[in-house]
Order: sequence, then C-alpha cells, then structure tokens
Amino acid sequence: MFKQFFSKLPKKSLKPDLPELNRTNSGTDFSTNSNTTTTSNSAASGNGNKSNGGEKYPSAGKSNVATKRTSSAVFPASVVAGIEPLLPFKDVPNGEKMNLFVSKVSLCCVTFDFTDPTKNCVEKDVKKQTLIELLDFVAAGSMKFSEPAILAMCRMCAVNLFRVFPPNHRCSSHSTGENDDDEPMFDPSWPHLQIVYDLLLKFITSSCLDAKVAKRYIDHSFILRLLDLFDSDDPRERECLKTILHRVYGKFMVHRPFIRKSMSNIFYRFVFETEKHNGIAELLEIFGSIISGFALPLKEEHKIFLRRVIIPLHKPKSLGTYFQQLSYCVMQFIEKEPKLSSTVINGLLKYWPITNSQKEVMFLGEIEEILEAINMVEFQKVMIPLFWRIGCCINSFHFQVAERALFLWNNDQIVNLIAHNRQVILPILLPVLEKNAQSHWNQAVLNLTLNVRKMFSEMDDVLFMSCHAQYREQVANLSLVAQRRKEAWEQLENAARLQPITGNTAVLVTPLATSIAC
Repeated sequence: MFKQFFSKLPKKSLKPDLPELNRTNSGTDFSTNSNTTTTSNSAASGNGNKSNGGEKYPSAGKSNVATKRTSSAVFPASVVAGIEPLLPFKDVPNGEKMNLFVSKVSLCCVTFDFTDPTKNCVEKDVKKQTLIELLDFVAAGSMKFSEPAILAMCRMCAVNLFRVFPPNHRCSSHSTGENDDDEPMFDPSWPHLQIVYDLLLKFITSSCLDAKVAKRYIDHSFILRLLDLFDSDDPRERECLKTILHRVYGKFMVHRPFIRKSMSNIFYRFVFETEKHNGIAELLEIFGSIISGFALPLKEEHKIFLRRVIIPLHKPKSLGTYFQQLSYCVMQFIEKEPKLSSTVINGLLKYWPITNSQKEVMFLGEIEEILEAINMVEFQKVMIPLFWRIGCCINSFHFQVAERALFLWNNDQIVNLIAHNRQVILPILLPVLEKNAQSHWNQAVLNLTLNVRKMFSEMDDVLFMSCHAQYREQVANLSLVAQRRKEAWEQLENAARLQPITGNTAVLVTPLATSIAC
C-alpha cells in the first residue's frame, strides 16, 4: 500500500530548466488548463469521500503518509509535480524549498465553485491552508525566487484571479452619486481571493524578486488582465487591485508607459462610449500618485492626458462617484505647472452642467480650489467667461447652486483677484446681484447677495455707483423695448380682429391670449 504512494514521488528534485520556460516573452499565456479547471469538481467529489472518510484535513505535523493520501485524493495527479506539495517548508532542506514552493503553487491552480458553501469543503480548506503557507514563506523573504517559481506564481495568480465578469452584473456606474444608500455587491469567493491578492502583493514587493526576470512574466498581457479586474463590483477587490497595480508601476519601470496608456484607454472608453465602469475612482487614485512623480517640465504626453482624459472625465453623469480623486489629479497638474490652470478652467466651462444641480455644486467647489492656486496672468485669461458662468449660478433658482457660488466671496484669495480686476468683473456681476436682491425666493441666498453687493460697494464706491447707474439705464431701456413690443402686438391683434373670417383662416379668440408671460 505504502509502496504505491512512495513510487509516485520522483527520485530526483525538480530541475530548474522547466519546459514551460522555453517560450517567447510576448507569447505568455496564463490561461488555465482545461484538465485543471474542469476536473477539480469531479476529482474532488469522486475521490474526497474515499480518502478522507469523514476525517478532518490533516495538519502539516501529521505523518507524511496521511499527507500524501490527502493530496492525491483531493487534487489531480498532474498538478502535484516534483515534490509532495503538502509537506511544510520547515521539513525540507533549503535546497529543496524553492522546488516545494513551485509544487505548492502548482497545487493552488485548481479552482472551485464558491457560490455553494457546502461543496468541496475539505478541498477548499486544503487550498486555503496551502495559500496561507505560501504567503508566510513569501513574507519571510528567506531566499531568492527562481525563474520557474516566478512563472508558476504568475500562472497561479492568473488562474485564480483573471476572470470575465457577467454582462448583466450590476452597473453601479449608472449611479450619479445621489443614491449612495445602495449596498455594494460582494463576491462570495472573496475570502479565498483575498489570500491570493495578498500573496501576489507580497510577491511583487518582495526584495527576493528580481524585476529583470519577473518582467518577462508580469508582462503586458498580465497587466491588461489585471486592469480588466478593476470593473469588479466588489469594492474590496478594487482596493487590493489599486495597491497591487501601484506596486507594479513602481517596481517595473519598463512597463510604466504601457500602464499609463492602458489606463488612458479605459478612461477613453468610459467617457466617450459606455459611461459604465466600477473602478474609475481607484484608477484615478493611482494616477494621482503617478502625476505627483512627474518630472518638470511636464512632457507634452502628460499635458495631452490632462486635456483629453482628465478634463473630459467631468462630463459623465456618474461624476459624483469619483469626483474627489479627479479633483486631486487636476490640482496635481496645476501644482506641477500653474500655467495649466487656465486650460482646466476653460475645460470646465466647456463641460459645465446646465440641468444637473449636484454637478454644478461640484464644479463650483473645484473652481474655488483652482482659483486659490491660480496666478494673476492666467486668471485674467479666463475671468470674463468664468464670471459670466458664476453669474448664471448666482441667479440659479436652485438655492444650493446660488449659495455655493456666493460662498466664493468668503475666500480671501478670490476676493483679492476680484478686487484687482473689479473694472471688468463688477459690470458683469452687478446686474446679477441686483436681480437676486429684488426677486430671489430663498432668504439665505438673498442675505448672501446683499453681503456681496456691500463688499463691492466698499471695494470701490465710485465704480459701484457708475455700474449701478448703467444698470438702471439698461433696465429702463429694456422696459421701453418691452412696452414698444407690447404696443406692436396690440396693433396686430386689433388689425387681425377686423379681418373677415374666411375658409381656414386662424381666428383671434381674445386679446388676452398674448398677455401670458413666459
């Protein structure tokens, strides 16, 4: 009986020159083996009862015979290669530890269905304990990873993590930030996936990993599949992916341009095609830290990214789900190169929301941040269109929009900019303030309007009186034009009333029909 088990063990240790390594780098394929994925359930269900007989999963401290019986029963024989995978690392010499690492990693390439918690319980527990043991071994950093170990690790992560999300998974990107009460959807396999993610993170950040060798396996294909996972519904998974991708960007300098380009493509597709993606906030958070590391002066590539990606990201309805991260990226660009502030403001004016009040409040908040950092030259380039738009916001019937626009005068930096350019700004804003003071329905907005009006009066009383006189003259002229228009319509109505009714000629029912105000 025991001879049958021992005969399965190889006489020699696993050689480092694996046949899997004889391939081109561009052709790396981390797709799962059909035998591995499809036979996991059948092998587990068919053999699990025979071998375990109701016994619990044997710990690493038990006899090797029991360990071998469990591994051969739970997992396909093709997966267990080189050395018995369930042996603990402390029970093998240092020269065999890397071979044992490869064997354990290969064992973990078997996948299970986690939607049914009663299915393959023993097998799942074996795999979980093996992953935890691998995590401890990688975290210890006791020896340098060989090339077969790197290949096996990348393949295991690909088999367990890379998957296609169903097309009808909940489109949380449809939310506009208004319905924050919706609970996020959690993946039932997350307790298992979390260990794999932690293992991958420890592996990438380990000082025992040679980036020059690992870049051949953590390649463009691997990174693209990693980026695809950011569309996961589970926020915990996106948080892990954010940390891992940031570490990959930091460790593999050769992949940095490709990572930036791939992330840009995701943003392009989101803005101009689908407006559906769950991971925009996490990707922008990564890009925020990338922007902070850009060298000065900024390359044209980075300025193009600002104009074509960052600014258009203000357009989608779901802006509220990633606005904080987007605003941080904008401010990082402006801090790097203040001349870009006028470019950003013009972009915001281009995508300014007309019918979405919540987005207007967000835009006004971002405008305030930019004006705090802008210099006088750039401010003067955009002050006329900017304050025309702010004036429209002050006159908004939505009290939150009007209130947020008037709060700009609580900022000393903005008041200073306005004071230096009051000759241009006051003629634009005074009609707006007068209209609010006369007819706005909200008392808080009315009080703020009167305060801003008083600030302008104290800032330059002569200019204020001059602009006020012009405003009164404009109001008088508009009233005169309106009166003339009314008289002209009355004449037309009287003339139409005297005409005889013939055929299908339109009939004026009453002169009051034209007195309805718009």
